[in-house]
Amino acid sequence: MDVQATTPLDPRVLDSMLPFLTAYYGNPHSRTHAYGWESEAAMENARRQVADLIGADSREIIFTSGATESNNMAIKELEAAFQPDTSLVSVMTVNNEIGVKQPIHDIGEICRARKVFFHTDAAQAIGKIPMDVNNMKIDLMSISGHKIYGPKGVGALYVRRRPRVRLEPLQSGGGQERGLRSGTVPTPLAVGLGAACEVAQQEMEYDHKRILQLAERLVTKIMSEVPDVVMNGDREHRYPGCINLSFAYVEGESLLMALKDVALSSGSSRNITLLSCGLLVVTRRLRKPIQGVVKSACTSASLEPSYVLRAIGTDEDLAHSSIRFGIGRFTTEEEVDYTVQKCIQHVKRLREMRPLLLLGLPMGPWFLSVQGICSDPHKLVSLIDPHQVLVKEKILAV
Repeated sequence: MDVQATTPLDPRVLDSMLPFLTAYYGNPHSRTHAYGWESEAAMENARRQVADLIGADSREIIFTSGATESNNMAIKELEAAFQPDTSLVSVMTVNNEIGVKQPIHDIGEICRARKVFFHTDAAQAIGKIPMDVNNMKIDLMSISGHKIYGPKGVGALYVRRRPRVRLEPLQSGGGQERGLRSGTVPTPLAVGLGAACEVAQQEMEYDHKRILQLAERLVTKIMSEVPDVVMNGDREHRYPGCINLSFAYVEGESLLMALKDVALSSGSSRNITLLSCGLLVVTRRLRKPIQGVVKSACTSASLEPSYVLRAIGTDEDLAHSSIRFGIGRFTTEEEVDYTVQKCIQHVKRLREMRPLLLLGLPMGPWFLSVQGICSDPHKLVSLIDPHQVLVKEKILAV
């Protein structure tokens, strides 16, 4: 239930990769023998498969190690190429935390009219919603393999040829990938990415309908059984497989710990990845330094609530009580129902604990008690401030 973080490898993708992990081991850049030709043909076929998914020319696809590298190539090197009156807009197509879809087509039209470079991080969108780089006026697009049931360690960057977007390479070397990304392309990973894109193109409509049904099942069941639950983000313009709910009067981290046998998250990354999230607008005016205005979904490992939720005006307490549910291609009804059952059970339990916490009971002893780690109330009392007589009596009465 955490497919926004990563997805399982589709068996069909693995089947496409296996020959290039064993028999076909040639370097795709070795063009003097059959081993190299076989790998090169497979790599170029994968490039075409990626391009077909987004309506691009295969010559506009650059293989990278993933969306993060693609983001850095697209943004950092464009900054260096700016003239005094140019700017860059970078938008996450589908937000990885609340699932909201941005109006990419409208943004692209505005950027093109103003002759502004437009980059989108489509890691959460590719293969899930239709994307067309020409119709959407996208100049650069970042793609991640492991977010579309492909292998980890591979991604792609779409770079528009007309009107041409010029980039400087991040690293020097053998000049592979049209000189933009030197180093031998890992053929098995590239083949896996291509296969994942092809499968996604074939099954996008079916996947979307099925995921929508499962998402409605999860939300309806939870909201019918648990009061004071809020869905975060726009309810209409969203990808249904990313559901962010706030459970009033419940700490999100406590609920996550209680649901330890279900793969969920609060949505916020434990690592700060500035350029791969939210909205980035870079401008340079009158030779002033480049300024970045960032709306980022990524936070550090602090107790601060999600920046995304705060940015859209979510109440501070509700932001602290949010949980992200991810539904994907291989999610089953049984998994959804199990998650709903456990979620309802633990939300009710945690809410029942709240009055005692408000009385001043230290979280540690009470948490140990309800988790069955320390069940002796007298031992718990010895851990509590002796002046909290009322709390003592309530514990002893449990």
